Amino acid sequence: MELKIISWNVNGIRAVQKKGFNETINELNADILCLQETKAQDDQVSTVLFDSGYQFTSNSAVRKGYSGTAILTKQEPVKLSHDIGLDNHDQEGRVITAEYDDFYLVNVYVPNSGSGLVRLDYRKQWDIDFLSFLKALEEKKPVILCGDLNVAHQPIDLANPKNNYNKTAGYTQVEIDGMTNMINSGFVDTYRMKYPTKIGYSWWSYRFNARARNIGWRIDYFLVSQSIAEKVVDAFILPNITGSDHCPVGITINF
Repeated sequence: MELKIISWNVNGIRAVQKKGFNETINELNADILCLQETKAQDDQVSTVLFDSGYQFTSNSAVRKGYSGTAILTKQEPVKLSHDIGLDNHDQEGRVITAEYDDFYLVNVYVPNSGSGLVRLDYRKQWDIDFLSFLKALEEKKPVILCGDLNVAHQPIDLANPKNNYNKTAGYTQVEIDGMTNMINSGFVDTYRMKYPTKIGYSWWSYRFNARARNIGWRIDYFLVSQSIAEKVVDAFILPNITGSDHCPVGITINF
């Protein structure tokens, strides 16, 4: 069975609804669609998604209009769960885990280190705790992780690496090391596995006409357990899909 799984940081589900979101869902035609940064409470997410044609669940932040994740799926999961079980991380609606027969799918919106890197220390702890959460799942069955990981892992993953290194959230050595730890622990970056030297970005600043000039960052990912990496048929980025400052990314995988 081939599955098409897509991840998209929509930067506000109510905002993207006004930009043809329902038509885009149909165009994407995913078996599973994971959303980040919904910026809405559960009832507001339901209002947008109720006629999407998918089963869906959402995880909203305590703070209104902030963060939040959602999963839309054609096949009913065995189980759905929210968060990672740590109070200091579980107030912002950042994680949904859908268990299927053959794998766990984890949808995540990783915390941004913030302007002036004010949350960098928190981000460092998040990376440690989140990886522990993933490895505990992996003891039971393989994991597919997708979402906005808020890090460009290698210089190829952003347009101006030298100007941003250790200055800009998403490209500090702390965040790079967090991603490297995930890779070293056995998770595979599917896009780099398929396209080791291809430049592809998934986020562009709204400033300086960055998207039109393709001055972007690749910060949205699909990582998979090593044990199922060979099942990945393709990994892709869809820069022509608009409506957010991020574009969708995805994989097709055979089970």
